[in-house]
Amino acid sequence: MTRAFRWMIWLALSAAATLAHADDVERGKYLATAGDCAACHTARRGEPYAGGRIVPTPFGAIPAPNLTPDPETGIGAWSADDFYRAMHSGEGHDGRSLYPAFPFTSYTKVTRADTDAIFAYLKSLPAVRHAATPDTLRWPYRMRSLMTAWRALYFDEGEYTPDPARSAAWNRGAYLVQGLGHCNECHARRNSFGAMVTDPFLAGGIVPVQNWYAPDLSMGTHGGLAGWTEADVVALLKTGRSSKGVAVGPMAEVVLRSTQHLDDADLAAMATYLKSLPDRDPPPQRESAANARELAMNGQKVYADRCAGCHAADGRGKGDAYPALDGNGSVTEPTGINAIRTVLSGGFSPATAGNPRPYSMPPFSQTLSDDDAAAVVTYIRQAWSNKAPSVSPNDVRAYRSTPGG
Repeated sequence: MTRAFRWMIWLALSAAATLAHADDVERGKYLATAGDCAACHTARRGEPYAGGRIVPTPFGAIPAPNLTPDPETGIGAWSADDFYRAMHSGEGHDGRSLYPAFPFTSYTKVTRADTDAIFAYLKSLPAVRHAATPDTLRWPYRMRSLMTAWRALYFDEGEYTPDPARSAAWNRGAYLVQGLGHCNECHARRNSFGAMVTDPFLAGGIVPVQNWYAPDLSMGTHGGLAGWTEADVVALLKTGRSSKGVAVGPMAEVVLRSTQHLDDADLAAMATYLKSLPDRDPPPQRESAANARELAMNGQKVYADRCAGCHAADGRGKGDAYPALDGNGSVTEPTGINAIRTVLSGGFSPATAGNPRPYSMPPFSQTLSDDDAAAVVTYIRQAWSNKAPSVSPNDVRAYRSTPGG
């Protein structure tokens, strides 16, 4: 073999390796988007993935770390093995247990090939020097030694294992929903130790600190998405709106940063998986207030004056602009939180490629009293085909004082 021939082979192999690395970087970018990594690891007006955004928890605030390849303040000194251990096992570069504000409880299901691709993408980013600020966890939660017991009780480590009895689309959807999408991190109740209640899976719960209700994601009888089709799910994830409702609150940011950028096959796979979730028992409902009938009657007057112009007197909405309230899961969810928060703070859907100029609902916190807000929310939760419990002025006062309320 001549020297020239060996040189040509080396060039060909080098070019192939470069192309393969470029493919890994591009695939890693897509996967990081599916995992919505930038949402936590990018501060407002900060450099992408340079950290600094504060993640609130009931136990104190945790600043998200720098994921750029800066060797001192980022992951520049990390290896692919280090990154895999963080994703799969919840262990940092220094071997210490990470706090589950980083959703390793879901990311453990991500395959090694996919974590390697995400790592390749992060290593391709410009290095940004941005040191992490200390957390403000209260004692005793700041004691990482407690994570040993927490992990033993609440962490099941292991990559996703495909179900051979299911279709490729179902398995892809399960992998995305359970793993990279980490949907259960919001759509589940939490116990007093901050661990997800996973049985039944994706059964809905209040998002800690943010105080929005992430609904049950099952589509069968009594499910939070009962009456939805797979096409409705895809439309919401792709555009932020569907015939059944719109994405507001924390979900609007998920659509903006993550799901609108996923390809149609992956969105359809996620919908296929959600469609397969088992039927639910009727959800426990809070008792209505003693004066629920009076509240609803007063609320009907408020609705006619403030709401019917957009949402229609029959609650069916108007075209693509204003969503229906009759049969809307955000209206009838068990707690009433989402309707209260939307009346007070307004409803702002994300501007997406599929819905670049969304209509928004103005806030009424400055023009409606607690009594009037409770009345109109009670009315829409009990009008038409809706059969949800009332809310009280005390409920409105509680959420008026929350961030964004």
